[in-house]
Amino acid sequence: MLFNQGCVVREMNEAGHNVIGALGKSGLDTAMLEALPGVEKAVPIPTPFKLVSRQWHPEDTVVQVGNVAVGGQRIVVIAGPCAIESRDQALTIARAVRRYGAVMYRGGAFKPRTSPYSFQGMEEEGLKILAQVREETGMPVVTEMTSPSQADMMAKYVDAVQVGARNMQNFELLKCVGRLGKPVVLKRGLASTIKEWLMSAEYILSEGNDKVILCERGIRTFEPYTRNTLDLSAIPVLKQLTHLPVVIDPSHATGIREKVSPMARAAVAAGADALMVEVHHDPDNALSDGPQSLYPEQFGQLTRDIYVIAPVVGKQLDFSYLDKAAEESMQTATQGKAIKTAIMGEIGTFSHNACIQYFGDDMPVAPKPSYRAIFEAVKAGDTQYGVIPLENSLTGSIHENYDLLLEYDLSITGDLTLRIVHHLIGKPGATMDELKTVIAPSQAIDQCRRFLDQHEGWQRVTVNATGSAVKAISQMENNDVAAIGSREAAQLFGMAVIETGIETNPRNYTRFVVIAAQPRSNGNRKRSSLVYSTGNQPGALFEILKIFTENQINLVKLESRPIHGKPWEYMFYADVETDVTTASFAPILEAIRKKTDYLKVLGAY
Repeated sequence: MLFNQGCVVREMNEAGHNVIGALGKSGLDTAMLEALPGVEKAVPIPTPFKLVSRQWHPEDTVVQVGNVAVGGQRIVVIAGPCAIESRDQALTIARAVRRYGAVMYRGGAFKPRTSPYSFQGMEEEGLKILAQVREETGMPVVTEMTSPSQADMMAKYVDAVQVGARNMQNFELLKCVGRLGKPVVLKRGLASTIKEWLMSAEYILSEGNDKVILCERGIRTFEPYTRNTLDLSAIPVLKQLTHLPVVIDPSHATGIREKVSPMARAAVAAGADALMVEVHHDPDNALSDGPQSLYPEQFGQLTRDIYVIAPVVGKQLDFSYLDKAAEESMQTATQGKAIKTAIMGEIGTFSHNACIQYFGDDMPVAPKPSYRAIFEAVKAGDTQYGVIPLENSLTGSIHENYDLLLEYDLSITGDLTLRIVHHLIGKPGATMDELKTVIAPSQAIDQCRRFLDQHEGWQRVTVNATGSAVKAISQMENNDVAAIGSREAAQLFGMAVIETGIETNPRNYTRFVVIAAQPRSNGNRKRSSLVYSTGNQPGALFEILKIFTENQINLVKLESRPIHGKPWEYMFYADVETDVTTASFAPILEAIRKKTDYLKVLGAY
């Protein structure tokens, strides 16, 4: 019927619901549509941009570019020169930014310049060089497309195309990239409103391509102290209006090298999904935009800063992103089965969130009832990985998992820090006044003790995980029971958040580690974990610490645990900032071994 009324009809699945979208001036009444069999409700979308609207697509869109997902819970860093100048230049920069945390490579082959006498790019030869960069580094590549005539070349050489600021309203180009089907980075025009920007995105989506990433790169204002004015307020506005991911380009926004990093840090804090940063190893001699290009070392410092900032806003910057993606693809190919990760409790737990931030949204999970069950699943090969918490910034170490790491012959292959924001969750319509019981794991109760102590009449019931607590109340009839858990768990089980942020201290972080049957086979390993015991004699522990000191090895964690069956004797767990599995470290490891009664490498990652 909608088709016969002249509507363009799209079908999709949103959160388990079948959704039919109709575009066009049909004049159909929503009440009449809701009266049709099988129709739950009809929702009009008043905005002129329909397909990019969050009303049309309530869930965030994640755009897949090669092995990289833009719009998920990992901050994506795109880096490279403004223009491809030579093969050596492109590969030199690519190797540097890859080492410092970039997961996509940018570089212009066709350069629209203000002056016709400026460098216009290497054109197809530049595209061939970009393809070589991808082949050597594994980074997907993105470059600007300036004309529909370039479509065949773009399809052949690159993973994503960029529509530049000057072409944001080149509607024939927008239609072309829509039909091309590749991911599109759509930059905001020099003086365009957000509405105009989203209408340009609508052109691409209307051609059937929903793989669009919106790029804020600064707008032209009266302010002369920067090249443009970076509109950071666009990030929360876009997050409300559209489901499309947002990338920020602080290089073009400021035009000044020293201003790029502060604006990049601010963009992540404001909620950006990705950054696009210009980097050049010799910016003084760059053929375009040298003054705004970071040196590789400056870029490295920026990514380290972002690594620290990202968990505050519930995201991660993953330095091993591409290595893990390649390793998982290889394991799937050789083992003939999908990679799977064991987590504690139900989906929707913080362990599940840590798994998503480490592996990405597509990682299948196997919920387990206990930490030991996770270790058993990995040991038996039922899952390739397990995600376990090791320590919390408020309540300290999870001693059971330290003991299990000693007991099982498994390896730590990665770690991440997750900010833990606890919410009081109840049935829809439940109020705090009617609560009598709170269900939560013991760790969550400890982390929310100050809030819970204000409600002494509430009974506290412990379960194994926050997701299990939320699932339990969703199956109850009464409204007097609440759970402590994440906002994601509340949404997953259709529950309501009664009180937000009830943890005792907002600086509440948990460090998770990833365990596997085999050590990591590739990637840059920057940290190692050891466990050892020493003789019960004066200075025994000092002798080990002395070896670390003499070899300038930074000890970032030292934890003691009693040895079971041997009262007053202890194992020491140590984290050091180095890869202890390298050949160069072998003499140091042997020196440590001679000073210990027991030594085991838990992993390098």
